[in-house]
Amino acid sequence: MSIHPDLLTILACPKCKGPLTVVDNEAGLFCPTCDIVFPVRDDIPIMLVEEAVAKADWDAGKRSAKDDAAK
Repeated sequence: MSIHPDLLTILACPKCKGPLTVVDNEAGLFCPTCDIVFPVRDDIPIMLVEEAVAKADWDAGKRSAKDDAAK
């Protein structure tokens, strides 16, 4: 299952209210203005700023804001 296209048209970054783009085969939603990625888990976008991952960290394989806390 994937993110429904209609959902993508209404979702916006909760931090800046800007548009989002799909990254990594729908594993995340990227805000180019804030340079952060919101993870998608079980086909549900996690649209919480505290759950967002910096794009550089996302590209390095980090998929959760809590990845560092678990180590």
